[in-house]
Amino acid sequence: MTTQTLYRSAAVVFVLFAAGHTLGFLSFTPPTSEGIAVRDAMANVHFTLRGSTFSYGGFYRGFGLSATVSMLFQAFLAWQLAALTRVAPRAAASITWALVAVQVLGFVLSCLYFAIPPAVFSLGLGVLLAFAGRRSHAGALAVAA
Repeated sequence: MTTQTLYRSAAVVFVLFAAGHTLGFLSFTPPTSEGIAVRDAMANVHFTLRGSTFSYGGFYRGFGLSATVSMLFQAFLAWQLAALTRVAPRAAASITWALVAVQVLGFVLSCLYFAIPPAVFSLGLGVLLAFAGRRSHAGALAVAA
């Protein structure tokens, strides 16, 4: 598998992760009556801050959609890294290792606070990007030699 294919595969997985995340958190129904009460309270209790009215349910929705936007940006970045690795493999590798670190942290957070599916996505993306980063780094060494 080429370095470009690894990056493009990661981009596709990011898009799938974003879609699953969005569908999952927007359609989640708490399994207990207590959980439903908390969800409803988050949606129905409003407060005013600096002249605007908010709810905790709106914050939840907004933060969830912000995570989706971040995943879509990471998909875009991974796709662009596929092209960058041809002209600047060292730059591609350094950006990739930052993305790997984000996925490792995402894996840890998913294990601590979320469920198995996001942990699997984060771990899979971390591994896929690590392979791409290693190949990009090897490409940078070959160009330098």
